[in-house]
Amino acid sequence: MQRASRLKRELHLLTTQPPPGITCWQNGSRIDDLEAQLLGSADTPYEKGIFNLEIVVPERYPFEPPKIRFLTPIYHPNIDSAGRICLDVLRLPPKGAWRPSLNIATLLTSIQILMNEPNPDDPLMADISSEYKYNKQTFLKNARQWTEKYASQTTMTLETTDEENHQSAANLPKDSHISQKRKGSSISGLSKRPCSET
Repeated sequence: MQRASRLKRELHLLTTQPPPGITCWQNGSRIDDLEAQLLGSADTPYEKGIFNLEIVVPERYPFEPPKIRFLTPIYHPNIDSAGRICLDVLRLPPKGAWRPSLNIATLLTSIQILMNEPNPDDPLMADISSEYKYNKQTFLKNARQWTEKYASQTTMTLETTDEENHQSAANLPKDSHISQKRKGSSISGLSKRPCSET
């Protein structure tokens, strides 16, 4: 009961006062099955990308953190090929930093910050982490290519429209992509801890 009422409040806030570049909604009739979209921030290789995430809220929420993973492929040292995310607030102590006072909006904002500021010292993808540390231009190029291939508005339009609309979506001007500048934000008390186990 507590979980359902809290989730309803959180979803209402996410709908009426969403953090910049973040949307979240209920998937079907189940309140514990959510989806979210993060817009890639300006001045990052993910700019103009639209990234879909799956959120599964456990029975013991808020005493356990939601399970969140990327559905859209992303080239990032802290996000693996299955979409799993290495972020301390997604795990329980002692290895993690989840606490019941956090909420889904905070988690999504933390993931958006991680997208902007990768932590190569705590990677899920060692090769991408090494590239980020020692060959940043190649990392930025690869991350941009993945964003264009998997997360661009044109890609998403092509996947969801019929054959007639394929040509009109492909002819969109480059500036028609959604671009969202994030306002500076910080989440106090959240640190980047090792991701030895997900």
